[in-house]
Amino acid sequence: MSTAPYAVQPATARGRLYPEAEAPTRSPWQRDRDRILHSAGFRTLQYKTQVFLNHEGDFFRTRLTHSLEVAQVARSIARRLQLEEDLTEGLALAHDLGHTPFGHAGEEALASAMKPWGGFDHNTQSLRLVTLLERRYFAFDGLNLTWEMLEGLAKHNGPVDHPTAYVAAYAARHRLELGSYASAEAQVAALSDDIAYHAHDLDDGLRAGLLHITELEALPVVGDALAEARAAQRAGAHGSSDHDPRLRHETIRRVINTLAMDLIGQTQRNLHELAPRSADDIRHASRPVVAYSPQMAAANLEIRKFLYTRLYRHWRVNRMTRKARLTVESIFSILSENPGLLPDGWREPTLAALEGGDRARACRVVADYIAGMTDRCAMEEYRRLTDLSSPG
Repeated sequence: MSTAPYAVQPATARGRLYPEAEAPTRSPWQRDRDRILHSAGFRTLQYKTQVFLNHEGDFFRTRLTHSLEVAQVARSIARRLQLEEDLTEGLALAHDLGHTPFGHAGEEALASAMKPWGGFDHNTQSLRLVTLLERRYFAFDGLNLTWEMLEGLAKHNGPVDHPTAYVAAYAARHRLELGSYASAEAQVAALSDDIAYHAHDLDDGLRAGLLHITELEALPVVGDALAEARAAQRAGAHGSSDHDPRLRHETIRRVINTLAMDLIGQTQRNLHELAPRSADDIRHASRPVVAYSPQMAAANLEIRKFLYTRLYRHWRVNRMTRKARLTVESIFSILSENPGLLPDGWREPTLAALEGGDRARACRVVADYIAGMTDRCAMEEYRRLTDLSSPG
């Protein structure tokens, strides 16, 4: 399928920081996507928290399954908008690479611990992973992704007015132009993340019993989807039970479809108004081109508020969040004060930084070590460091 003029184009691609010969069987963005899929950071997402900790159940979303679902939504939208699908999919797959164990609880703990030493956030960590921490090639550190992929990772939420030190330094080196918007492909990946986590967090909340399906009746979009699903349930001679799991699935798929179709429709209207002739026209527009309609944006905000109040701050989630924060805080405190306890490959650069008087650098190595852990790896490390009965 051909792409529109405003899509990212191979002819105007800006290449890689370290030049490489092109692959004979893959486009640059297929190659990027494949490097992301084969990375260690991507594999660890299978045991990192989305909302529910990994050990709480095998059927809840993890960062990996969430990323795959985001990629499916993003790819479908990109196809309708005639965008570069492989770039969009790669950005969707990579968007959560920098997340810590235990999701936002782990990130908050690490951000607090690292506040005196340059801070921590998962977006910056995603860029660090693909440009520095993944070490698979002799010629360079990182994955040597294309400019377009790295631009999308750095700016998928819009222009970056106050970049972290690492983002600013790398952007200057690779000229990522942080002050403009990212490509339409990156904008699609960012909003596909919203669509996926809103729908699927509702699904997981219902599955866990933290939400009841009747609570969804008054929510915009979701309430209409539920009413349609109930009508289909009755028409299909499945009765009217709210406990039928098919009712949940039928509701959620309608929510995803409604959000996606509104996003496509509003973006098409924005594209008609802007009439972009290149990807750079998208980047230099005065506002994002990929967007919901005003009515859907307001509805989306209501869904977000509902999830925050009723799910993310549910007392059962709060309990696990507190334990997760304590785990990350304790690991960081112990290892940053006792770097000799770090394993091979992490101990040496930490000690070297301390010997050179660079405590910020030493703490950053410890933060990188913790951020790369899965939930169960972090729990096991905590036991090894604090439990006398656990082997070292």
